[in-house]
Amino acid sequence: MSDLIVAVDGPAGSGKSSVSREAARRLGFAYLDTGAAYRALAWHCLDEGVDLDDAEAIAARVADFDYDIGMSPDRYFVRVGGEDITLDIREPRVSAVVSAVARVPEVRAVLNELFRRLIAQRDEAGVIVEGRDITTVVAPDAEVRILLTAAPEARMARRSAEVSAESAETTARQLAERDAQDSRVVDFMTAAEGVTTLDSTDLDFEQTVQSLIDIVRLRTP
Repeated sequence: MSDLIVAVDGPAGSGKSSVSREAARRLGFAYLDTGAAYRALAWHCLDEGVDLDDAEAIAARVADFDYDIGMSPDRYFVRVGGEDITLDIREPRVSAVVSAVARVPEVRAVLNELFRRLIAQRDEAGVIVEGRDITTVVAPDAEVRILLTAAPEARMARRSAEVSAESAETTARQLAERDAQDSRVVDFMTAAEGVTTLDSTDLDFEQTVQSLIDIVRLRTP
């Protein structure tokens, strides 16, 4: 399975980040979390006081965005301007505004090119790339393309468990709002032609990871 690209799409709370990272670890692959770039840019805009209602101002920031990410599953980090913000980009204030950044066309164009460069520059034989439009835009020619999804109730329960400081009602509202905002830009709820759907509603974490690995092995020589 050398020089193999595995593209994974899915809605918020589907488990695509944690599942993709663990599957990459077990396969000896690199792992690319594309959503981290949008979160990092949102954090950067907040840090610089950029008006997040001003698409042109956001687009201007991405033009010289000094971004770095660790693609080893065991050495994951996110940096902007050399500053480690791995934990900062998961703060609720960032989650609340990341869609405002992600829906700017210029931002998506620049970051999609960045993702393709990172994929090409990796050292590992394979890479699992996960996000919103990986199977259709970033890596439509990937050897393995997967839509990892789950029922809304399951996704909300998982996200609530991750964000223990927030109520279930708040988590559910934020999840629904995030999906609604992001769906204006990309369809991440429907598998495109040639994409395998992995529904994790009734699967636990270990079962989901193994199912993803099984799909990779089944679809590759």
